[in-house]
Amino acid sequence: MVAASAALLLGGGGLIAVNVYANAEEGADQPPPQSAGQQVSTISCPDVANQLPDVPDAARGEVDRRLADLDTQITQAYDAFGRTQDKESVLPPLEEQRRGTLGEIGRSMEQAGARPDGLDGMAPCTLRAADQEQRPPQKGNGPEAADFVDITSIRPNAERPRERRGASRGTFTTQCGRNANGKFNPDNVIVAPGVSNGAHHMHDYVGNQATDAFSSDQDLANGRTSCRNQADKSTYYWPVLRLRNGKDENDAGADGGGKDQNVGEIQTPASVTLKFTGNPTGKVVAMPRFLRIITGDAKAFTNGDANANASWSCTGFENRQLKDKYPICPRGSDVVRTFRFQSCWDGRNTDSANHRTHVAFADPRTGACPQGFRAIPQLVQRIVYDVPPGPGFAVDSFPEQLHKPVTDHGDFINVFDQKLMRRVASCVNSGQRCA
Repeated sequence: MVAASAALLLGGGGLIAVNVYANAEEGADQPPPQSAGQQVSTISCPDVANQLPDVPDAARGEVDRRLADLDTQITQAYDAFGRTQDKESVLPPLEEQRRGTLGEIGRSMEQAGARPDGLDGMAPCTLRAADQEQRPPQKGNGPEAADFVDITSIRPNAERPRERRGASRGTFTTQCGRNANGKFNPDNVIVAPGVSNGAHHMHDYVGNQATDAFSSDQDLANGRTSCRNQADKSTYYWPVLRLRNGKDENDAGADGGGKDQNVGEIQTPASVTLKFTGNPTGKVVAMPRFLRIITGDAKAFTNGDANANASWSCTGFENRQLKDKYPICPRGSDVVRTFRFQSCWDGRNTDSANHRTHVAFADPRTGACPQGFRAIPQLVQRIVYDVPPGPGFAVDSFPEQLHKPVTDHGDFINVFDQKLMRRVASCVNSGQRCA
């Protein structure tokens, strides 16, 4: 038989790694071998999203939609190459598609007063060989057994900066439930506004119940919220976690679910904690309303870990955090995902062209914000799952990211009432424990 899998970088460009394993003697009912050499071919495309300059506000929506088109084109090229293994039938059409879409991006930016140079040069993609040896992927495009590790084998590694005199030591906890009502969609209103299935994986939502690809700030302001304090209409979302148990979920035939190789039963978290904390070097300022923050990188498997911020652990072992492995927890211990969001703000913008540069992480050693940035309350999301012990679960991902744990990520839009957000900052700055 021949099995094919892929890993590709989206966001307008990247890598499609097609792993081909062949064994002429393997029967259809036989398990795959424990290990096998694989030929790996990679389609490499320039990463348009990360190479664009600042995008004018007037063009941002259209540019985001065209970047989503580039994502889809690469995904389709991956599908075609996986079927045919014929680069001549894949690369020229892909280049032609990309050239047209890049032209549309350029025209949109030009009409808004900015014309980036070199867009046309980012159209061609190449096929190259790489050396890799790994086990063939499971049904559903991963993960691999090697993606899991026994948490008890990991030494304590979680360190936090020492608090200085004048640090903001308080916390504010908002209680928004655990998505027991089952609000899901495969959209991402921050990265791909106006694009259905822009994430190609399913998200859990708590907080704002009006959130989808087409939500405007006004829609969010008018939306209902699952938060106990109705003045918090923020939207909090992250990829769902599934049991890979062979059972179909309701989205087995839908975008973001089975159509995008996200399979298995969606797990409702046992608990979700949303806490805002302070800064170890000084006071924080209130977040601006509609501030958008993405933490982690949904494409970190192929992008590399520069923007990765996954943090996996087990209850009772949270002084041990894993970035690129899923934890195997001992019996009686639950899986924990923790997201510590960026806590420094540029003081001006609620979003940026790449949805990252308007916020930043504090220095991991000192806790200080970069020059020109101001400390804001840090959102810390802690999501706990009661799943069977062992390697039987996976986070949803872009199909080409193979459900790797390093791709875990979280998204947040601040829709706190401004009075309540001022209270959040006050609680944090005064050392109180508020909820």
